[in-house]
Amino acid sequence: MEILKIIVPTALAFFTGIFITPFFTRYFYKYKMWKKSPRTEADTSGAFKEIHNTDHELSTPRVGGVIIWVSVFLTVVVIFILSKLFPAGLFGGEQSIFDQINFFSRSQTVVPLGVFFLAAVIGFLDDLLQIIGQGSYAKDALVYRRVKIIFVTLIGLAIGSWFYFKLDFVSIHIPFNGDLWLGAWFIPFFVLVMLATFSTSVIDGLDGLAGGVMASVFGAYSLIAFLSGQSDISALAGAIAGGILAFLWFNVPPARFYMGESGILALTVVLSVIAFLTDTVLLLPIIALPLVATSASVILQVYVFYKPFKRRLFLVTPLHHHFQALGWSREKVVMRYWIVSVVSAITGVILYLVS
Repeated sequence: MEILKIIVPTALAFFTGIFITPFFTRYFYKYKMWKKSPRTEADTSGAFKEIHNTDHELSTPRVGGVIIWVSVFLTVVVIFILSKLFPAGLFGGEQSIFDQINFFSRSQTVVPLGVFFLAAVIGFLDDLLQIIGQGSYAKDALVYRRVKIIFVTLIGLAIGSWFYFKLDFVSIHIPFNGDLWLGAWFIPFFVLVMLATFSTSVIDGLDGLAGGVMASVFGAYSLIAFLSGQSDISALAGAIAGGILAFLWFNVPPARFYMGESGILALTVVLSVIAFLTDTVLLLPIIALPLVATSASVILQVYVFYKPFKRRLFLVTPLHHHFQALGWSREKVVMRYWIVSVVSAITGVILYLVS
């Protein structure tokens, strides 16, 4: 039954996403929910302009992440309602199957679900501002990113404080070396991890790239949570993975829509929360290696090489655009990212088991 508790939400979220996507897609295209003008990029190199498909960006909806969190929301609500309508099992059993697969719990999933949907709403509002396309906020990539950093920092402070004061989180586990006591420093560390995870949102740049990578990451965390006895968190991570796969079904090249901040902000924020809840935050860089490498490429390019020395380490950043500039096709970049993502996720799960 524990395994069924993971499989059912994952499958339900996937098929729910497949079912609702045509309705949302018609709405996206009817109201032209894409950017009306290209934003001003930090990378102004000729290579970036050559590989950046402005026409595709200005004709493809950017709120596809709605598919993911609506699928998860409906999955949570349907299973929860059924568990209340049919609390007892057949022939007078103590629990019905719906009650046993219900993963909405105060002890494990209320906080990550709350953070997930809060970040999703903020991301959706950000997408709407991009779609309206008015003012410097919509056109300047650096300006709107700084605003989102402030929101993510505030969320991190709130949730980190909840972990510290309400859940008594004062340490993190170091693989193969026990626990490291942080005390009150846990809160700023939590914020730092959430910001670092959010920085990986730059991976949402090619059709199918972010979806494939994120599906592997949440699949790995579903397995880790299951192995640690946190079945509700495992079911939640599985449901998110199912929603991502439904989104990916329509996001493979040529994409019907982009994930946008509606999805990527929610996914990166809740990912950091799940990593802390499973006490595997130091395994996160391994499990999500493609995310880390993509974010690190931007940091190295801008702050380590270009600003001090006016030199470029990569032809273009983020990293996936560097491979495009080398001559790789968009499909080749995406597929190889998927392969690395699966290997990284498996490696992270193995390290969890042996540490």
